[in-house]
Amino acid sequence: MYEFNYHRPSSLDAAKKILGENDEAKLLAGGMTLLPTMKMRLASPSDLVDLSSIEGLADISDTGDAIEVGAMVCHAEVAASDVVRAAIPALSDLADTVGDAQVRNRGTIGGSVANSDPAADYPAAVLGLNAVVKTDRREIAADDYFKGMFETALEAGEIILSVRFPKPTRAAYTKFPNPASRYAVVGVMVAESADGIRVAVTGAAGCAFRVTAMEDALSKDFSAGALEGIAVDATDLNTDLHASPEYRAHLVGVMARRAVQALGG
Repeated sequence: MYEFNYHRPSSLDAAKKILGENDEAKLLAGGMTLLPTMKMRLASPSDLVDLSSIEGLADISDTGDAIEVGAMVCHAEVAASDVVRAAIPALSDLADTVGDAQVRNRGTIGGSVANSDPAADYPAAVLGLNAVVKTDRREIAADDYFKGMFETALEAGEIILSVRFPKPTRAAYTKFPNPASRYAVVGVMVAESADGIRVAVTGAAGCAFRVTAMEDALSKDFSAGALEGIAVDATDLNTDLHASPEYRAHLVGVMARRAVQALGG
């Protein structure tokens, strides 16, 4: 690990000031990706700006039509939250599948969403539940947020404050996990709301994406059988020692059908 300056500001303004004064500074949330990368000397930020002492970033609130989760809320808190469980049980279930107990108690939703790891679970929830990513500058709709592998709509120095999840009529998340890391080889969130049905996939490609053909089929017949025969193009899907693009394409269909079955379809 290279030398760096550590900061733990107590306010958002102080954090933004440090970022503005140091072009090579990085934000530190849970550190689940950044710190190992630094240990391997693949990243060398001049400054780390720890967000853990900024008031309000670790709150979970019910706003009536949505659940708002602060950026510094860890996965274990989302999984255990009675507020989340009562309104969006699928989000609690998803959080409970992230990594292991150590990761769930250190990793944060804001860090995961900002990092946009191809195999992370939360991107499927953000996209599937049509969430809004709220930053210190603006609100970003889910459909506009994920751009590519480790790439989002966030601008330099932009800080995620919270993620707002509209309450669905029903939703379920299923995934085929890597047996060691518990990352999603493929994970699928199926959600129904007054605005329609959304099917969001993580783990399969460079970033989370929707399968509109499945959404259209389920809007006419909400059953696992309605998804039979809908193929996902494997051309641009991920490949590694765990799964080929073709296998991932197959898993998207399997996980989507299981999610629909979990919702009684």
